[in-house]
Amino acid sequence: MSTNIINFVYLISAVLFMLGIKNLSSPATAKFGNKLSMAGMLVAIAATLATGHMSYTMIIIAIAIGAGIGGYAAVKVEMTSMPEMVALFNGCGGAASALVAMSEFTGHTGAFAGFTMITLLLSVIIGGLTFTGSIIAYTKLQGIISTRPITYPFQQVVNAGIVLLTVILAYLVFQNPANTFAFCLIIILALALGVLAVIPIGGADMPVIVSLLNSYSGLAVSMTGFALNNNALIIVGSLVGASGLFLTKIMCDAMNRSLANVLFGAFGAVDDSVVEDGEGPAGSMKGFDVEDVAIAVENAESVIIVPGYGMAAAQAQHVTRELGDYLMEEGIEVRYAIHSVAGRMPGHMNVLLAEADVSYDQLFAMEDINDDFSTTDVVLVIGANDVVNPAAKTNPSSPIYGMPVLDVELARTVVVLKRSMNVGFAGIENELFFKDNTMMLFGDAKDSIQKLLAAVKE
Repeated sequence: MSTNIINFVYLISAVLFMLGIKNLSSPATAKFGNKLSMAGMLVAIAATLATGHMSYTMIIIAIAIGAGIGGYAAVKVEMTSMPEMVALFNGCGGAASALVAMSEFTGHTGAFAGFTMITLLLSVIIGGLTFTGSIIAYTKLQGIISTRPITYPFQQVVNAGIVLLTVILAYLVFQNPANTFAFCLIIILALALGVLAVIPIGGADMPVIVSLLNSYSGLAVSMTGFALNNNALIIVGSLVGASGLFLTKIMCDAMNRSLANVLFGAFGAVDDSVVEDGEGPAGSMKGFDVEDVAIAVENAESVIIVPGYGMAAAQAQHVTRELGDYLMEEGIEVRYAIHSVAGRMPGHMNVLLAEADVSYDQLFAMEDINDDFSTTDVVLVIGANDVVNPAAKTNPSSPIYGMPVLDVELARTVVVLKRSMNVGFAGIENELFFKDNTMMLFGDAKDSIQKLLAAVKE
């Protein structure tokens, strides 16, 4: 097949990718967007295979292995584990780009033009740090390592030194492509940088980091495309890189923090001086029984449900939807308030509620529903913590001060479903739990909602 035809087919695949991303912007069209993107990838793969000059046997074996792993994951991985899966996807994208660039380098040493060598080096560096950074993000999300920032003295100095050394080695390789020792050191430093860049980032910032690593993986793919002179990789990588960067900006805005603060601020680290000097929230935390909460819900005319990671961890999305449906059957208005950074990745709560068949028109972003809390009878906070903490508005010394939060405390009654009295990712007490209009219902979220539903029905 001629180069012109192949490039035209690549253009078609790029259009499908663009339309797919456009449709992913809404839960109502997300499934169709995925199908368009799948079609675009199929077209791109077919065009690449049509170029010839490759081992089809090895490609078929690789496709079979990849399809088997992907199919198993699609069936077995729970929706609550999607953040971890996305982190692994990002890591695989970075690793694939780095491996292709490494193969190209070792197979054609000394035969590169200047621009091609630059893109190869960038692909290895960005792809390598994306891989290890995503693995660290996965282990934090999975709870394998602490979700709190892991810091040590002179951490930023060490990271800056690694970056500087990597740049110097890259220059040496650019001047002499036969310098394989320097090239190997670049790979090692890139892998180390990914680890050291992500471990000081706390669990509360994982939505931002997942988005940023997604952008990195796209950038690595784009660099590989330039190195291989493959238009499909250039376009697709650019799309992923740009969309990931925009999403990162949206996540930062949702927390009212800069990207630099996320990357270097060690948000969530324990500050003993703050703990010792702070007076803590005023009031007392009051626990209630399911029957007490049921009475409040039964007498309500309007209910807003605020989901958080606790709902995901307890896999309580289905019983939450059952409770919401029953209340609507009883003539009670039910809506869901979604904070942009609730959960462990962008759109986490939307995905879980969509899986539970909650109607899209019941989901409201923070900016669309915040003004309605003051006229709402009951708010059910299910496993959310920092995104409903009034300290973000009232306490200038709080680490989350200035972060936009849901104004749930303005409702007539707030019911907080929580497993224990542990603090959230920010590592601070939640003032909401001590308010006079707050009812604390302790226990597993799924079990508590099942009991609440049974009590309301009685």
